[in-house]
Amino acid sequence: MTSVPIQTVLTLEPNDPHLLAQLCGQFDEHLQLIEQRLAVRIGIRGNALSLEGPQTNVEAATSVIDSLYRECENGASLNLEAVHLHLQEAGLEQARDAETTVAPMTIIRTKQVTIKPRGKNQQLYVRAVKANDINFGVGPAGTGKTYLAVACAVEALMNNEVERILLVRPAVEAGEKLGFLPGDLAQKIDPYLRPLYDALYEMLGFEMVSKLIERNVIEIAPLAYMRGRTLNNSYILLDEAQNTTREQMKMFLTRIGFGSTAIVTGDATQIDLPRGTPSGLTHVLNVLKDIDGISMTFFQSKDVVRHPLVQRIVEAYEAYSGDTASLDKTKS
Repeated sequence: MTSVPIQTVLTLEPNDPHLLAQLCGQFDEHLQLIEQRLAVRIGIRGNALSLEGPQTNVEAATSVIDSLYRECENGASLNLEAVHLHLQEAGLEQARDAETTVAPMTIIRTKQVTIKPRGKNQQLYVRAVKANDINFGVGPAGTGKTYLAVACAVEALMNNEVERILLVRPAVEAGEKLGFLPGDLAQKIDPYLRPLYDALYEMLGFEMVSKLIERNVIEIAPLAYMRGRTLNNSYILLDEAQNTTREQMKMFLTRIGFGSTAIVTGDATQIDLPRGTPSGLTHVLNVLKDIDGISMTFFQSKDVVRHPLVQRIVEAYEAYSGDTASLDKTKS
């Protein structure tokens, strides 16, 4: 059903030219981004903004603009990234879904930062992780699946819900040969674990992370190191899971002991396994799809919370893959 076109006026108080300038951005770039993303027309005269477009879109745009103005009033400095994140949180796709406004907001608190999941899928993901022992977060880069998984693990550790955190990645190189890198296997795989380190540093601080790693409270290891272990009272995150084989995925999932929570994240469109080797991630999603106690959250391009161009790039690749598949079927 198409939303009814409407025109409305939003009056922003207090009438402060400095706050209005922050809201609009340089050359009105913030308002232009809102117009492009929500398909509305915005006119401004003083502190009165006229919004025109489909009713659902206008309501979403009004909510975003008012929220951004309140942030300016509270001393926040706006940029395009902040506007983009607000659009993710209160965008058109969520305005159509009453569940987003009814369900309580889930917040993750760590030592250094408080994290507010953006958008419906991120909220559902975090709630699922808190409610299930095994969780899958699957989708394109930039959707926050790994960052939120680390945040949930850190929060659980700080609240003494678990005794340790294990962050695991398969030792599969993306176009580089590990054998030519210096050091042992742990040192060779270290660059591939950098996103996990960065998230930990942001949430706990460099010194605390270093101490926890020294005490083995936080362990970052290749997937091969998990064989033969039973992990109790732990938070276990397997990242880049699309690069596991079927056997490795089964091995990992059967390591989970009592009092533990596991999160498996990956992007099925970025598999770096040797040609002809099936991905353990795509396989396990079918094997375990009907098992109680296991959650599966599937992110889409609209959930990307990086630069807006990242979302368009993901969508372009998805469209291209679809066109190629259709062409192959036609040829066959």
